[in-house]
Amino acid sequence: MRRLTPLLLLALAACGGSRTPNELAISRQAPLAVPPDFNLRPPRPGDPRPQEIDAQSQAIDALFGPGVQLPPRTPGEQALLDATGAAKASARIRATVADNGTQVTDKGAFLKQVLDAPSGDTAPQEASLRPGQ
Repeated sequence: MRRLTPLLLLALAACGGSRTPNELAISRQAPLAVPPDFNLRPPRPGDPRPQEIDAQSQAIDALFGPGVQLPPRTPGEQALLDATGAAKASARIRATVADNGTQVTDKGAFLKQVLDAPSGDTAPQEASLRPGQ
């Protein structure tokens, strides 16, 4: 029993808790800030709720102006959409793409540079390519 007591005390001392730092305990809380108002206005009675507005019609209005009706799809467009399975797209596609198990192919720094380029009103006839850029 005497020999067992020091071993028990040593074992209990090892269980005294971890010494790893807790990042939440040592970081400072950011002060609360009032977000900018972004010119928000209260909804008008009778207006459709934002979640009731069709995203496709919003996109069409943003691209072509309000009230524009797109022409019906041509048989070729419809055949292409049917062949690619566009009507069978998964509703969870965003979750699937964001999954850590999704395999991603690195397309290189040039594509990243093109995608990160700022949008602007540039004239293509003034564009020039310089070596090394």
